[in-house]
Amino acid sequence: MTKLDSNATPRQWRRLIREGGYDAPTSGLCGGFLQCNLVILPRDAADEFEDFCLSNPKPCPLLAKSTTPGDPSLPSLGEGIDVRFDLPRYRHWQAGKVVDELASIEHLWKDNDVAFALGCSFSFDHALGKAGIDVRHVSEGCNVPMYRTSITCEKAGRFWGDMVVSMRPMTSKDAIRAIEISTHYPEAHGAPVHLGDPTLIGINDLKTPDFGSAVSLKTGEIPVFWACGVTPQIVLENAQLPIAFTHAPGHMLITDKTHEDLYEIS
Repeated sequence: MTKLDSNATPRQWRRLIREGGYDAPTSGLCGGFLQCNLVILPRDAADEFEDFCLSNPKPCPLLAKSTTPGDPSLPSLGEGIDVRFDLPRYRHWQAGKVVDELASIEHLWKDNDVAFALGCSFSFDHALGKAGIDVRHVSEGCNVPMYRTSITCEKAGRFWGDMVVSMRPMTSKDAIRAIEISTHYPEAHGAPVHLGDPTLIGINDLKTPDFGSAVSLKTGEIPVFWACGVTPQIVLENAQLPIAFTHAPGHMLITDKTHEDLYEIS
């Protein structure tokens, strides 16, 4: 596995990933640029899924979708993007179950496929780091911990389920600052949905995340939880579509958009 230096561009990262040179989580890569979650569905499910995203903007902030079915490009997010092979790892779904994880889905792509790019909290991790906040999964060199919760999403057609959250441990002071910062990025999940006692949102053990890696929680720190773009994968379990594709948790699409393109003044 090759890793580019800190000056590498999003296009260079996508080319390396496309060529099979990088297959790990993308957290901390290409600082300052937007990363996206990915969902790919057949055309007959696309309108329902778009309704689900619009009804649940915290976990599913919709940034882009295929301009026409079968088009793997997302020109609004970057020149030359091809969602068939520009992510380090994909999940292949059949009837609500993951049947494989792949480095490319080019051989499975159909003319009726519609891709959706959703905002990702990795996009404000860079801003947190610049503010002097320790982003634990970045400093520990692992994937962000993600958990299923008891927070129910709004139903849209076949799509329903509970929210997934990502967690970052922080001191109370840093948590306040992180809330202030992330509020300015509503298209990257915005402010946290919960902080403190995880059992209040249905999480019983922080040491065993449902996705990603466990990180250390130091004395005096509290867990801070953001809505997560893995939520559609819970929804796909329930929808049981004949076929679908997503990113593997933590393995995102790196775009040409900067974090400042998403920054909103409250």
